[in-house]
Amino acid sequence: MSKNKFLKVNDLNIGLKLISDKDFISLTDIARHKNQLEPFSVINNWLRGRSTIEYLGLWEKLNNPNFKPLEFERFRNESGSNHFTLSPQRWVAETDAIGLISKSGRYGGTFAHKDIAFEFASWISPEFKLYLITEFQRLKDEENNRLKLDWDLQRTLAKVNYHIHTDAIKENLIPAEITKQQASFVYASEADLLNVALFGMTAKEWRDTNPDKKGNIRDYAIIEQLVVLSNMESINALLIQQGLSQNERLLQLNKVAMTQMKSLVENKAVRRLK
Repeated sequence: MSKNKFLKVNDLNIGLKLISDKDFISLTDIARHKNQLEPFSVINNWLRGRSTIEYLGLWEKLNNPNFKPLEFERFRNESGSNHFTLSPQRWVAETDAIGLISKSGRYGGTFAHKDIAFEFASWISPEFKLYLITEFQRLKDEENNRLKLDWDLQRTLAKVNYHIHTDAIKENLIPAEITKQQASFVYASEADLLNVALFGMTAKEWRDTNPDKKGNIRDYAIIEQLVVLSNMESINALLIQQGLSQNERLLQLNKVAMTQMKSLVENKAVRRLK
């Protein structure tokens, strides 16, 4: 819900605010249903009642860890007497209440958490309260439907983007088969043997091709490539123990890289990691 909205109830515009992710409704606007000229006097009269004080106090105890119980007890003991008066500003200032927010001045007014606003509306008129709740719920349903539509649209776009991404991987990132020249070449390190099997180039060849990039070829690997690379390290160790030459291991590892990359590109569990 946006910060400034209105509900239309019995030809009255009832203001709404979103405060700390909570819905607050204008008591000032609700009070105009009873007194157009002096809505503040209606609110103050409501605050004089003992049942009102008890309700506000209970709400604060349930929702506000900083609520001052001693000040609340004083108000409750005084409520209902002929001399007792209470304004929203005084209630907030002396009890550290958070359920009411009130400001003076031309653009001021009193807003209350929806739980409290509905209670005030019931005091004004049970019929008016029902209309208010119905209109409030209608607005919330509209917002939820709009959010759901936005979510569905975002999810659809995400699916489209994912397929574009995976198609690019299939076309550009799945290792190509090792050439005869690469198969016959003796690489200086086992690390470069894995690089050629998976990426199709040595670390030096990558640096020569990408002089503007920092780091090394593995720093720019995607998650699927890193998974395959880890598997290839273990497989290479086994192939070394079996006595295979570097050229033979290169061919075997290249086949492993192609097979595993194809499998991971289409794996749903890997998709969820992104």
